[in-house]
Amino acid sequence: MGLNLSSIEDYVANNLRLFIFSAFGLLIFVGIIAVSVFFIAVRGSEQTMVPDVTGKELTEALLELQVKELYPRLQLRYTQTSRDKGYILEQEPRPGQIVKAGRRIRLVVSQGVIVNRVENFISRNIDEVRMELMEIQAASGGIPLISIKDPMMYNFSSEIPGTILEQKPEPGFDISGPITIEFVVSRGREHQTVTVPQLTGITFTRALELISSSGINYRFTVRDRESAESGETIVTQTPAADTVIPINSVVDLILTAPDSVAEGTVFGLFSYSIPPNPYPLAVRLDAQLPTEERRRLISVNYSGGDFTVPYKLPSGTVLILSMLNRELHREIIR
Repeated sequence: MGLNLSSIEDYVANNLRLFIFSAFGLLIFVGIIAVSVFFIAVRGSEQTMVPDVTGKELTEALLELQVKELYPRLQLRYTQTSRDKGYILEQEPRPGQIVKAGRRIRLVVSQGVIVNRVENFISRNIDEVRMELMEIQAASGGIPLISIKDPMMYNFSSEIPGTILEQKPEPGFDISGPITIEFVVSRGREHQTVTVPQLTGITFTRALELISSSGINYRFTVRDRESAESGETIVTQTPAADTVIPINSVVDLILTAPDSVAEGTVFGLFSYSIPPNPYPLAVRLDAQLPTEERRRLISVNYSGGDFTVPYKLPSGTVLILSMLNRELHREIIR
């Protein structure tokens, strides 16, 4: 049985209609998806105002940022007081700026003070404590959490000079902000004496070795040698050997100059005035040769005054004077 033309036309019309409806429905479906994606993208790019969270506690600040769909980037910092620990010190971007949602906000949060109690410094050396407090200050961004009151008090005692005898505030005192601490420091024994060693007749290099451990301040003077004398030798000392004198007294030494010095070598007398100290401090004089070799000329505890050291070194050598590992002076010899 064959199909007539009318049936074929009805069949084609029905299928075409179905195809058109299907295509139209597919376009609507794709359009809905596109619009949804568009609105999701637009929502992710929404703008919002940065809230002011400076001075607020960290938890409160995080909640405010969350409401604005902003995210924190935290940085920690020590401060001068323990009262602001856990609070926001700074923020970036600044409050009131308009930014996109999802932006990260830098928050600087206080960790409080780097130390919260006064340590027990009694029986420790004052110079070591001073260096330690400087390190704490550097670690806290330059904030002087604990300062030493100057001038300090010094008492005679059986303790080694420079030993801390008393402190105020006492150990364990709570620190809520910068404080000043008072120390009483040992000057050593009162009326302590030493015996002057025999230095006459020895070379100045040997004399420097003996001076390092003597507890006596020495002052050198250089003059030309006389006929029966040797060059570069101690010819006179005042007071004389075996004299008992108070510790840190000055002993004058007269040294003869060499007859001649090799070319490229310099003989001379280093001299520098060190401010007086209540007790002897570690002083050293180093020589940095032109070859970059570093040589120790003398290391001695010195209470202050004219510090003199004879030398015989290559021209161009740098003399470096230090006290408590801190450079005081340097000069080049020619």
